[in-house]
Amino acid sequence: MHYRKLGKTGLEVSALGFGCMRLPTITPGETKIDREEAIRLIRKGIDNGINYIDTAYPYHDGESETVVGLALKDGYREKVTLVTKSPLWLVNEEEDFDKFLDEQLGKLDVEYLDVYLLHAINAKQLEEKVHGLKLIDKGLKAKEDGKIKHLGFSFHDKPEVLKEIIDTGKFEVMLVQYNLLDKANEEMISYAAEKGLGVAIMGPVGGGRLAGTPSEELKQFITEGEKTFADMALKFVWNNPGVTIALSGMGTEEMVDQNIALVSAENYDEMTDDEKERANKFAEKVNELTEVICTNCKYCEPCPEEVNISTIFRFLVNYQVYGQQESS
Repeated sequence: MHYRKLGKTGLEVSALGFGCMRLPTITPGETKIDREEAIRLIRKGIDNGINYIDTAYPYHDGESETVVGLALKDGYREKVTLVTKSPLWLVNEEEDFDKFLDEQLGKLDVEYLDVYLLHAINAKQLEEKVHGLKLIDKGLKAKEDGKIKHLGFSFHDKPEVLKEIIDTGKFEVMLVQYNLLDKANEEMISYAAEKGLGVAIMGPVGGGRLAGTPSEELKQFITEGEKTFADMALKFVWNNPGVTIALSGMGTEEMVDQNIALVSAENYDEMTDDEKERANKFAEKVNELTEVICTNCKYCEPCPEEVNISTIFRFLVNYQVYGQQESS
C-alpha cells in the first residue's frame, strides 16, 4: 500500500480510499445494505492498508454511516481517517449544521470526525448555504469544539466556482470528480494542491463504467493482461501529482482484492508513454461514441419531472460505449 500526505492536514492517507456509497446490498439494484458482508469488506480493506473511509448522510438511504460505524468497532476506528459530509440540501437554518453533525456522530458512534465535508457544493449552495448561513464559521466552531479535525467540501459545478471555493482559504480538503473521460477539474486540482489542500477524487473509474467489459471496438486500448480499463483509470488519477487519494466504491471482494493489488504495485502511479497514448486514444474514442459522462452518483436526482435520469444514462452509455443491446 502506498500513502500520501493529505495536503497541510498532516494526515498520511492511503492512495486508495474506501468509498461507502456502493456497499454490497441484500438485493442487487436496491439500497438495503448486506451489513455482515459490508463490514467484512471494509475491515478487509483496512487490514490490507486502506486508512481512508468516506461516507455521507444520504448514502444507501441513510444506512451507510451506521454500517461504517459498526465496521469501525473493535479497534478499527483508530486505524483510519474517517470522513463524512454535511447534507447541505437539508441545512436551512444555521442550527441545522450542528443538528446533523451531532446526528452523524451518533450514527457513526464516534466522538469526532477526521474530515467533515460540506456536501455537493455548487454555485447556488455556495451563495445561499455556505455564505448565507455562515457554514464555514459553523465548521470552524465544530473544530474548536473537537467534533471535527479538518473542514473540507465536495463539489459538483463548473471549475470557476471551484476556484472561488478554494480561494476562501478556509478549507483543508476537497473532493471532486476526475477520471480518464472527465478532466474538467484538472487545472483546479493542481491549483488546490498548490494552495495546500488535500485532494480526494470521486469517480476515478467512472462510477464503475471503466471497469465494465468493453466492446470489441475498445478492446485494442486495454492494458496487456487486463480485461477492463480499471487499472488504466486508477493509474491515470494517481499519476496526477495534485491528487492525494482516489476513492473507490468496492461492493465485492473481487473489487477490493483487485484495487489493493493495483495500489500496492511498485509502479502504481506511473504511466509509460505507450499507456498514456492508449489512454488518450481510448478517451477520444469514447467521446466519439457518447456525450454522456455519468458516474451514476445520482446527484441530478430526484428530477422534478420524475425522470429516472441516472438509469437512462446508464442504459445509454451501456449501449453506445459497450454495445449492450439489453440492460438490466
